[in-house]
Amino acid sequence: MKKQFTYLLVFVILALMLAACGGGTADEPAAVEEPATTTQETTGETPAEEPAAEAPAENAGMPDLGGREVTIAVENAYLPFNYIDPATGEPAGWDYTVWDELCGLINCTPVYVEAGWEGMIQAVADGQYDAAADGITITDDRAEIVDFSVGYINIEQRLLVRLDEDRIESIDDIVNNEELVLGTQTGTTNYETAVQYLPEDRIQAFEQFPFAVQALIAGDIDAVIIDEVAGQGYLGENADKLKLVGPSMSSDQLGFIFPKGSELVEPVNAAIAELAQNGFLTEVNLQYFGPSFTITYDDLFPPEEGAADEGAAMADLGGQEVTIAVENAYLPFNYIDPATSEPAGWDYEVWNEICVVINCVPVYTEAGWEGMIQAVADGQFDAAADGITITDDRAEIVDFSVGYINIEQRLLVRLDEDRIESIDDIVNNEELVLGTQTGTTNYETAVQYLPEDRIQAFEQFPFAVQALIAGDIDAVIIDEVAGQGYLGENADKLKLVGPSMSSDQLGFIFPKGSELVEPVNAALTELMANGFLAEVNLKYFGPEFTITYDDLE
Repeated sequence: MKKQFTYLLVFVILALMLAACGGGTADEPAAVEEPATTTQETTGETPAEEPAAEAPAENAGMPDLGGREVTIAVENAYLPFNYIDPATGEPAGWDYTVWDELCGLINCTPVYVEAGWEGMIQAVADGQYDAAADGITITDDRAEIVDFSVGYINIEQRLLVRLDEDRIESIDDIVNNEELVLGTQTGTTNYETAVQYLPEDRIQAFEQFPFAVQALIAGDIDAVIIDEVAGQGYLGENADKLKLVGPSMSSDQLGFIFPKGSELVEPVNAAIAELAQNGFLTEVNLQYFGPSFTITYDDLFPPEEGAADEGAAMADLGGQEVTIAVENAYLPFNYIDPATSEPAGWDYEVWNEICVVINCVPVYTEAGWEGMIQAVADGQFDAAADGITITDDRAEIVDFSVGYINIEQRLLVRLDEDRIESIDDIVNNEELVLGTQTGTTNYETAVQYLPEDRIQAFEQFPFAVQALIAGDIDAVIIDEVAGQGYLGENADKLKLVGPSMSSDQLGFIFPKGSELVEPVNAALTELMANGFLAEVNLKYFGPEFTITYDDLE
C-alpha cells in the first residue's frame, strides 16, 4: 500500500542503507567515516555551554541547515511510524525518533504537521510541506511528482486471514478460488498489488484498513492484503481471530518524500547514511519493530469506545425529515433510472440506509449542481449528496461529513488519440485544449496546469464530452468514475489515459453548525464497519453497473 515491512529489518536495514548511500552520498565520505557518538540533538536542547562547538565536533562533514524549520507531514495513525501514544496523549513513533535525530545531525528543526494519508503525496508535490514521513513506498509513479530519499526500510506485503481459515496459504489460493474476495485500502500499493492478481470485482477496497479488518473478522471478505508490520499491529488483541499467512508478495522500500528539486534531499540522504553507519537505525528498528513494542491499533482505537455497541451509541433523530439536494444527473450517484423513470443511485441507497440507522426520513429534492453548495450554505436544504469533493474552500461555507469515497481525476481522450498519455503532454503542446466543467474540482485542477485560454469550461460534462468526440477539444479532465460512465456506448470513441492527477475524498455537505453532521458521520462509520458501503460500492462502481449517460439522454 502506501507502506510495508519485515521483521528482518534489524539485519537487512544496514545492508540496504549502506548500498543506498554508496551512490547518493559519495561526495561526502566524511559523513560516513566520522562516528556519531550521541543522539542528544533529538531533544532539540543543546547544552548551554559550548552550543557552537559541540555540533561541529559530532557532525563533522555533515551539511548544516542553520537551524531552519522543516515541516513534515505525518498521519499520526500508522503504527509504528507515527501515532498518538495512548499512555501520554503525545505524538510518537519511528518517524518522530528518526527525524529528530536527522535534524540533530544536519542542524534543522522538525515541525510535525498532522495530515491525512489521502492527498498527502500531492500536498508535498504542491509544496504545502517540506517533507512527509508516513511509511511511503518508493514507486516510479510517485517519483514523477515528488523526490524520494534513499530507501530506509525494506517492506513486505502479506495476507491477513481469519484464524480458522484453511483455504488460503498464499495468493494463488485466492486466485484459483473464484468464491474468495480480497480486501485492501484504496490508493495504496497494496491495492496495486491486488489488481495484479485479481479482477477488480473480486477486490473490495476500503477507505481505511480498520474497516477492511473489521469486514474480514465479520466474514464479509476472505483475506486482506496488507503490509506485514501493519498486519502485526492489527493482530493485537485479535490474535485469537486473525493470522498472517503465505510468503511476501512484494518487497519494496520506504522513503521520505519531498517536493521536486528540494534542497533537503541530499542533506537528509547524508544523515540517513550516517544513522545506518553508526548503528542508530538498528537500535530504532529494534525499538519499534521488535518484541518490546506492544502498542496495537486496539490501544489507539479501542473497540469499546467506538464500535463495541454501535446500536446503543447511535443517535435517534425521532423520525425527523431531512431534505437532501440531489442533481439526478450524475452517474452512478444519482440519476433517473431509464428502465423505471424513478430516481436511483448510490446516494439514494446510502442515505436510505443512513436514515434507517439514525431514524430519519430522507426527502430528496432535485437541484442543479450550479448553486447547490451555496443553497445548502444558505439553509435551503438540510444536506446535499452529489459526489461533492471535500475542499478547504467549500469547507469555509458548509460542513462536510467524513469522506466516504476516494476519487481520482483522469484524462478522457478520443480512442485514436496518440499525442496524450498524461497531463504533461497537454502542458507541453500548446495546440492542445483541455475541457472540463465549471465550478468543479476538475476545473481547479486544470488551471493548476494550464492557462485559462487553453481550457474550455462547459456548464455540464455531457457537453464537454460531445465537444471531445466532435474534435473541438483534445481531452477532458474528469473524475474517473464519471469518465467510466461516459465511456458506455462510446467505448469505440473514447478512452481514459494517464495516471491520476489528484486523489480526493467525497463527502455529504450540511449548513455550517448542522446538528446532522455527527449522527450522519456515526452512521457512515457503521456502514463502513458492517460492510454495507463495500456492497453498495461494488454494485455501483463494479462491472455489473452498466447504465451510461447514453441511456439517460
